[in-house]
Amino acid sequence: MRAPVGGLFRHVRDLAHEQARRGHAVGLVCDAATGGKMARDALADLEKHCTLGVARIAMGRLPGISDLSAIARVSRIAEHSAAQILHGHGAKGGAYARLAQLTGAHGPAHRFYTPHGGSLHYSPRSPAGMVVLAVERMLLKRTDGLIFESAYGRDVYTAKVAEPTCPARVVHNGVRRDEFEPVAPFPHAADILFVGEMRALKGVSTLLRAIGKLSAAGERVTAVLVGEGAEKAKLEAEAARLGLNRQIAFRPAMPTREAMALAHLLVVPSLAESLPYVVLEAASAGMPLIATNVGGIPEIFGPLSDALVPPGDADALTEAIRTARAHPAALAKRTKRLRARIRADFSVSGMSESILDFYRAVAAVGGI
Repeated sequence: MRAPVGGLFRHVRDLAHEQARRGHAVGLVCDAATGGKMARDALADLEKHCTLGVARIAMGRLPGISDLSAIARVSRIAEHSAAQILHGHGAKGGAYARLAQLTGAHGPAHRFYTPHGGSLHYSPRSPAGMVVLAVERMLLKRTDGLIFESAYGRDVYTAKVAEPTCPARVVHNGVRRDEFEPVAPFPHAADILFVGEMRALKGVSTLLRAIGKLSAAGERVTAVLVGEGAEKAKLEAEAARLGLNRQIAFRPAMPTREAMALAHLLVVPSLAESLPYVVLEAASAGMPLIATNVGGIPEIFGPLSDALVPPGDADALTEAIRTARAHPAALAKRTKRLRARIRADFSVSGMSESILDFYRAVAAVGGI
């Protein structure tokens, strides 16, 4: 994978820990420059469990000539470790795993890919999308197995890239048992919490407009927005233009469970998602939440999906926040039902076992 941040990294960490716990030899390759201290600490912990090591190499976000040296490094690492499986996560990690050149007798026979959104967010009508999706189609020929974290992701891949010509499986993300421990809000906690990357796809601007509408109607709400990203300064300026400086606090990125103590209600206003961990983490901890009807979020909510909000609709989000605040008993009941659903259907152990089973099924055909 490239960047050791966000839900993709959370997924890889959980999978690596669980595979190692079950006796498999696991290694990890990721970018050397991204993630900051949180990534360094997490990777140092992972290294204790990864018998094939943790390697950090330069990986640019955009395609470039430097990718050639990165692919060569990945090839050498895979050869040296005699890995039987290369599993690429995200567009860049997926490209490296499938383009790695393996010449030794112990080179991996099978290459797996999980998009995690990534290239699937591109429009097939945009110039960049045409190029990126054409590369995805080319790499499909070098893919032995596709794993999607949501049925939505599988369907988008089929529509934008191609019908998979290799075995494919949907495996939902999962949470650990300890994450069902409730998180109590701090005294004087804010009303609303956002946790995520500060970028357009996360819908933060929609949330700001909704808070502004509530304020204009005489319903003052406070919010804490946690995260980093290229558009953070732009969003801070938008909050100032809306006159919300005294109601909204922007905080740096922090672990989700730590952030959950900062407010009473999580809002996930995303315009696009795959299967966001923040929803799983909040629901498992029993934190009330409002989310948009995008990507794989309806797969998490299941029969409770009627409560989801249309993406980009500030009026609908305003009304959802207003209803949640006005009817706490109904909100608590729905929160309890969602928590039970997560406990039953979205576990790390179930996720890991399904992925390992898929490895075994593909290997049985290929003869590893």
